[in-house]
Amino acid sequence: MAVEANIPTLMTVIITAAIDSVNPCAIGVLILLISTVIATSQSRQRMLVLGFSYVGAVYATYLIAGLGLIAFFSTIPQYIAEYISIFVGALVIFAGLIEIKDYFWYGEGMTLAIPPEMAKRIHEYAKNLSVKGMLFLGAFVSAVELPCTGAPYLAIITVLRQGFNFDAFLLMLLYNLIFVAPLIIILMLAFFGMKITDLKMWKERNRGYMRLFAGLLLIALGWMLIFISNGTINFG
Repeated sequence: MAVEANIPTLMTVIITAAIDSVNPCAIGVLILLISTVIATSQSRQRMLVLGFSYVGAVYATYLIAGLGLIAFFSTIPQYIAEYISIFVGALVIFAGLIEIKDYFWYGEGMTLAIPPEMAKRIHEYAKNLSVKGMLFLGAFVSAVELPCTGAPYLAIITVLRQGFNFDAFLLMLLYNLIFVAPLIIILMLAFFGMKITDLKMWKERNRGYMRLFAGLLLIALGWMLIFISNGTINFG
């Protein structure tokens, strides 16, 4: 006999978004953008405009993608959606195991990272230092970094799509705001004079821990989705 548990949705969204936000992929691209602006001797004000254009595009792309997935899930019959939740849960657990593997053996074997050919394109697009270029870059990066960042978001979408309403929409806005918050913080640190080499060293020094925490979270979320599908866990 299953023992039901109530888990606060708001807390789950905040914790998941906070851990998902500290990921090497999105942070690495922003550091590349900042270093490109500095290398071309453009002003810090210009860096701020371009940086916020990039961050805004990332925010909008993730939000639109999330709403699109929820709209898609809403067309699926409930009995099929339950099996989808189990599948997504298993997929998220698998992604978590890969992240934990990267804590011990970073970059060896299968890894959740931007493919090398896409990374080369991002480097080229980052040289287009215009607002329109940054909007495109943000949307492009959001699409290609999904293998790196998409699993936690997919898990939260699977949770929120159940009886989706205005409150769930606000939670999606909050999730994506928390997701881009480290990007905003890094951008402001660079604006106020923090050296780009210090930012790069911080990223390299902590990327293993980022992967570890993300992996543990993904495994917990995966099991949560499986328990949701059989009614063991409810959200309140």
